[in-house]
This record gives sequence, C-alpha cells and structure tokens, in this order.
Amino acid sequence: MNRLIGIIPARSGSKGLIDKNIKTLIGKPLMAYTIETALKSEVFDKLIVSTDSQEYAEIARFYGAEVPFLRPKDLSGDEATTNDVIVDVIERLEECGEKFDSLMILQPTSPLRKIEDIVSSINLLNEKSANAVISLCEMDHSPLYAGFVPEDLRIDGFIKKKISSRRQDLPKYYHPNGAIYLAKVDYFMEYRDLYQDKCYAYIMDKRRSVDIDDQFDFEFVEFIMKNSIKGEVRE
Repeated sequence: MNRLIGIIPARSGSKGLIDKNIKTLIGKPLMAYTIETALKSEVFDKLIVSTDSQEYAEIARFYGAEVPFLRPKDLSGDEATTNDVIVDVIERLEECGEKFDSLMILQPTSPLRKIEDIVSSINLLNEKSANAVISLCEMDHSPLYAGFVPEDLRIDGFIKKKISSRRQDLPKYYHPNGAIYLAKVDYFMEYRDLYQDKCYAYIMDKRRSVDIDDQFDFEFVEFIMKNSIKGEVRE
C-alpha cells in the first residue's frame, strides 16, 4: 500500500442523539477517540474530518486531525450518503494536487476500535490483494428468526418449521459494525461502492463493535470504557 488517507465523517445536526459526534464521553468529545486512535496507528499519510460545522472543525483540529474545507450544503443533510461525502473529499483533494492510493473511513460513532483493528485491516487488504475490507461483527440473533410484521400483527408462518430451534445449529450471520471501511481509491471512485469485487471481511468482536446511534448505545460504551479503566488500574 502506498498513500493512505483516513476520513472521519462527522456532520452536525444528528437527530437520534443531538450532536453525538462531539458529545462528551468520559472527558472528551466522542470524535476525539477516533482521531487519537487513528493518529496513534501511524499508518495514515493524511487524516481529515469531513464536517459541515465550524465548531466540529475546531474540535477536530484541536485533537490533531486536518479539516481543509467544510462540506457543501447539499452534503450536509439527512439525504446525503457517506459514499457521496467520500467522493467529494477525494475529488476536492485531487483538485488541490493530492492523490491517494487507498482510503479508510472511520466513523466517530465507533470509539471502541483499536489500533490493531486499523493495522490488521490494512494487512488483510494487502494479503488478499483486495479492493476493499469491511469490518463485521457476528449478529446476536439469527435473521432466520426475524421477519416482517403486518399492521394487523398476524404472523402465521413467521418461523419456518424447517429451521432448527437450536442456536448452535444455525449458520453464523454478520453485519457491518461501522468501525472500518477500507478501499483502494480507484476502485471506490469507479463503483462509488465497496462491495462490488474482491471485498473481504475483517471480523471484530462484539465488545469493540458498538456503533453509537442513540442514548442507550452511548451509555453502554461509557460503561464499557469505565470498566476497562478500572481493570487497567487494578492490574
């Protein structure tokens, strides 16, 4: 791998948890954890935060990330996708003469990822000659036991009879945990997607896979962090 850029998307105005990207978590704004972990990994040629907020930009710079520009208004609303934001970042940097071979998207809502996750995902990309690597986590419950519930709440045949009732007999299912999205830049810009060709899974455990979306998630991460700190002190 040659030049690698880390991109932290952090727009303001989240609705599920107001200003969650800068919400104070054990003395620091949430995004600080992702910035600090990324910098400590020492693998990025450039680490930037993409935001629409001057306040967020100042916080990001304080913790060591670059914010060369703010997002345009059309990429600051709920309808804008992360992929759209990344394309905008890459194109604007290329206009300034900065080109990168690979990119890694690091969502600030995944503060429990570790340096080893960043480094291991890069190693996997190289070992597999992959175009992309996505971090996944095993699902708590099999989707085979899930289904659609109509308005009248009638769920005849909701669980198929052929499905084993024993959890250990069911295949394992995984979902993206939001911690790491790694891709070659040319591949990403061609498809504007990550899952098209030679995309590999980097498996993370549940403890590091919490993606903060609401107050419950936030308090859960806070609980994990506080107990980790206590454990370090005891040791």
